[in-house]
Amino acid sequence: MKNKGNRFAALLIALGTALWAGVPSGDDNPERGDVPGWVMITLMSAVLVAALLALAGPALESMFNQAMDTVGS
Repeated sequence: MKNKGNRFAALLIALGTALWAGVPSGDDNPERGDVPGWVMITLMSAVLVAALLALAGPALESMFNQAMDTVGS
């Protein structure tokens, strides 16, 4: 499970880097907005969630299994 989280985080980081590198830097349209910034915020949030899940995954799984065992008995 830990390896999957690390691979997922690495994939998101690579995707974010590729998207950020492909963004043109010119101001062709002043009403274009800050789309690249929002894309980076979204990707960074996803990476943060993946990292937290990779770190806390075993503890959460243990808590879930314990709760299911309590309900089942």
